[in-house]
Amino acid sequence: MPDRNLSIEGVQVPRFLYGTAWKEDNTHPLTELALRLGFRGLDTANQRRHYHEAAVGQAIAASIQCGLVSRDDLFLQTKFTFRRGQDHRLPYDADAPIPIQVEQSFVSSLRHLRTDRIDSYLLHGPTQRNGLAPADWEAWRAMEAIQDSGRVRFLGVSNVTVEQLQQVCQQARIYPRFVQNRCYAARRWDGRVREFCAANGLVYQGFSLLTANREAMARSELARIAARHGRTISQIVFRFALQVGMVALTGTTKAAHMREDLEVFGFQMESEEIGRIESLLKP
Repeated sequence: MPDRNLSIEGVQVPRFLYGTAWKEDNTHPLTELALRLGFRGLDTANQRRHYHEAAVGQAIAASIQCGLVSRDDLFLQTKFTFRRGQDHRLPYDADAPIPIQVEQSFVSSLRHLRTDRIDSYLLHGPTQRNGLAPADWEAWRAMEAIQDSGRVRFLGVSNVTVEQLQQVCQQARIYPRFVQNRCYAARRWDGRVREFCAANGLVYQGFSLLTANREAMARSELARIAARHGRTISQIVFRFALQVGMVALTGTTKAAHMREDLEVFGFQMESEEIGRIESLLKP
């Protein structure tokens, strides 16, 4: 049975991350609760429109202060977000060149999270739907420079197509280690991107595994598999994600669901069950 962590270049990367988006004033208590219940990987972004990164840092500081965790116990992942993805609360000078914006956003993230290093720093989506624009490459080169400085361990990309991912890997000096996408069952659970990741040593992170797949979760096949294992349908979806090699994200706001999510390490499905889930909504 897979361990709770991946070991990447000597760094322990949790295979289940707690996502902190869309929690606003509840970000601090929910993040602290997630840490108390056992999550050790946190995903956030310096994008005040959807995240409250400073409140994540407050929760981390409180958890360290009370002796629950140390900084070395945690895997912290945040993101640089271009202007189009932000609201008026920018973490950088909107008139500055892109490389300066990346550096300003990163320094702001260090301050928010009360740390001197970030474990994983992602480009929070390219500037366009197809291909990569010069601005995308300016941001990526600035991120490479940040990794060169020793302030971040790994780089990654989010919300990308397989073609964009191929372009990054063809031209980047430093490869993305992580690829984080919204994962749709109707697209074979982002099959093309996952296949590229597997073939090139990249780690796929799947988010919205539940909220993006309500149709799949309503299928009787999933209910039968869940009943066979004495688990919830949500647990079956997360267990599937882990068994096909994903790092899974959950953003639940319920303590009971947090506990249930972490219990997916306590069972394993058969390969034929994995195959049926893989093709659940196959055209």
